[in-house]
Amino acid sequence: MLLTVVASVFVFGLVIFIHELGHFLTAKFSGIKVNEFALGMGPTVFSRKRGETVYALRLLPVGGFVSMEGEDEESDQPGSFTRAPVGNRILVTVAGAAMNLLLGFVVLVCVVCSQELVSTRTVLQFYEGASTQQTGLREGDTIIAVNGRRCFIANDIVYEFARTQQGKADLTVLRDGQKVQLNGVTFDTYEQDGISQMVIDFVILGEKKTVLGVLREAGNWTLSLGRMVILSLTDLITGRIAVNNLSGPVGIVSAISEASSAGLSSLLMLLALITINLGVFNLLPIPALDGGRLLFLVIEAIRRKPISQKYEIAVNAAGFVLLIGLMIFATFNDITKLIS
Repeated sequence: MLLTVVASVFVFGLVIFIHELGHFLTAKFSGIKVNEFALGMGPTVFSRKRGETVYALRLLPVGGFVSMEGEDEESDQPGSFTRAPVGNRILVTVAGAAMNLLLGFVVLVCVVCSQELVSTRTVLQFYEGASTQQTGLREGDTIIAVNGRRCFIANDIVYEFARTQQGKADLTVLRDGQKVQLNGVTFDTYEQDGISQMVIDFVILGEKKTVLGVLREAGNWTLSLGRMVILSLTDLITGRIAVNNLSGPVGIVSAISEASSAGLSSLLMLLALITINLGVFNLLPIPALDGGRLLFLVIEAIRRKPISQKYEIAVNAAGFVLLIGLMIFATFNDITKLIS
């Protein structure tokens, strides 16, 4: 229990701190007045004012914020967010998500460095009686696409296999320097929790680590996890994934508990997934998220005239209510899963 609490506070705290630090530093650099930089939500436990900014630690370690002058209210004060050039405001808005993606990349560099070898997409050998070998795949094949979707790292291949239905997949491989299309490669399957799972019946080749190889793998992994967020959201909207699979804070804490028990590498991998998830999700054009504000700013830059702040505040308030509702629904899902 203690390990779960410490690991959860570490993961949530670091992800939130990095995100808000991006907003804070960019705002300061842009000459925008920051009234408060807070970690946590709820009542203030500790605060100290330095210069024009109050630095605060709040009771609940589940959020944080950077309160800028004129950010959510009309203000003509010097250093107001609304008076800053639109380009500066765009930079401030995207800085939080950019810092999350950067954190994910740095963490993944550490994860790759901890591995003995760097994974490739090349088939090294098959298990005895492998169905994939019998239906077209060969040793030495480098898998470059699954069901038409490009794969840059081994993790992409595993994820696309997880999305594959009916136990068959169309693979594009590089064989003897030539692209070869393998349609209907068949996998053995088994049932788990009522869901059909594919058996990956081959082993991929690992390469020795080099500085360039580690950086390339970590970069591709960052892009892969970012794309995974978009694909998962698309699958949720289209019904490919049941909505009761949606998880919230309770589910994340449960996952952190399992990862921390499995070791530091697993915890770091989950940290990378969470921070990249937050970075990508925050840039979606949804009201109350950074992406919603970014959309308003891009429209302002194009039309050379700001949208009414009252309208923007109202739209963001409605979006905030919807997000709270979504979080409550996800938390209900998490609790239901724990009980069952």
